[in-house]
Amino acid sequence: MSSLSVEMLAADAVEPITSAGNAQLGIAVLAGIAVIVVLITKFKVHAFLALTIGSLALGVFAGAPLDKTITSFSAGLGSTVASVGVLIALGAILGKLLADSGGADQIVDTILARASGRAMPWAMVLIASIIGLPLFFEVGIVLLIPVVLLVAKRGNYSLMRIGIPALAGLSVMHGLIPPHPGPLVAIDALDANLGVTLALGVLVAIPTVIIAGPVFSRYAARWVDIQAPEKMIPQRPSEDLEHRPGFGATLATVLLPVVLMLAKALVDIVVDDPENHVQRVTDVIGSPLIALLAAVIVGMFTLGRAAGFTKARLSTTVEKSLAPIAGVLMIVGAGGGFKTTLIDAGVGQMILEFSENWSIPALLLGWLIAVAIRLATGSATVATISAAGLVAPLAAGMSTPEAALLVLAVGAGSLFFSHVNDAGFWLVKEYFGMDVGQTIKTWSVMETIISVVSLGFILLLSLVL
Repeated sequence: MSSLSVEMLAADAVEPITSAGNAQLGIAVLAGIAVIVVLITKFKVHAFLALTIGSLALGVFAGAPLDKTITSFSAGLGSTVASVGVLIALGAILGKLLADSGGADQIVDTILARASGRAMPWAMVLIASIIGLPLFFEVGIVLLIPVVLLVAKRGNYSLMRIGIPALAGLSVMHGLIPPHPGPLVAIDALDANLGVTLALGVLVAIPTVIIAGPVFSRYAARWVDIQAPEKMIPQRPSEDLEHRPGFGATLATVLLPVVLMLAKALVDIVVDDPENHVQRVTDVIGSPLIALLAAVIVGMFTLGRAAGFTKARLSTTVEKSLAPIAGVLMIVGAGGGFKTTLIDAGVGQMILEFSENWSIPALLLGWLIAVAIRLATGSATVATISAAGLVAPLAAGMSTPEAALLVLAVGAGSLFFSHVNDAGFWLVKEYFGMDVGQTIKTWSVMETIISVVSLGFILLLSLVL
């Protein structure tokens, strides 16, 4: 970014809530993040409380009046929940409909019926990628684990040969593709175009998931050669259902919001005329809110009604889908409050100047910050939210593709080397019946491969866009 851009950004910025210099601000940032890390890792405090306390600590260390710090945090929390909260809720409803109706099982069974032998790892990564679009990572794991264990047992496959591709598909969707919470918050923080980010995210995700999934699983199976543990094979959700939705209808429902958002991005690029009737229509139907709402409404018929759900059962399904995401919404909201506190304290401008003085590319800087926070807290969502807030000023002078790539770089960094402070680490360990060392050799290495490989493709795209 040029010095002129820096001056323009400074002129447009709001008045900082503190007059602290860069040195004090730098210490305040480290102290605020340290408070969050210690609370989450040592004292096991919920991430929402940790982010709230860390934001207040940041303001105190930066010398900002407490009332202004509280105002900044509250404003950031409110604006983030307002812009992202509804999308997360709609995604949760769609995911619950997909799981409870047996639609997810229908996709799994249809693809597996057409795959065998060497094609099985590729089938697993395809299944995970499709199902992972509307589902949160933890929900996707719980849904796919029975399939992974059953396929490995019945086909006498190494568990890693089948499990790693499935985990890679879920993880890549979680870190890079909206409407997952991390990418959505980063898009909001960096003011990036959702459709363009989605399109570029898919471009990065495809080769990344191939390398980290089917390719890496060959080596993971040699390093950790284990069979599916009998005691961990649970009942599948659709075994109690008399009817399941069809494969085509289920797939169309899952992909509907993606198609609508990509159509909007394509029309925006090709037409580029706000007064054009076609563009105005696609701007509406391709907005995240309308795209996800349309998928939910369609899903009530193609998934819920097709499975024999009554109106009361549909209402119950929607109700049950919202309760588990309360914690996610509060974490995302508190992360938005932390981001706004950072920006209002002047930390964003400090990062901007640091980036220019040290000639660190914005994409690499965003990735490195996310990596550091991921390693410290274990949370990909917290890492994405915090890193996006820190590098937000760098996106002010960027083109639409550059801002989208910065979102993806932050998301890629948030996946780096999952270890013992990450709940996902223990979830994979217990389900697959591995010890800590085996989990690090497989799951942790896979996460690192996803992070590094996706960054490589992001940097390559930045050279041509």
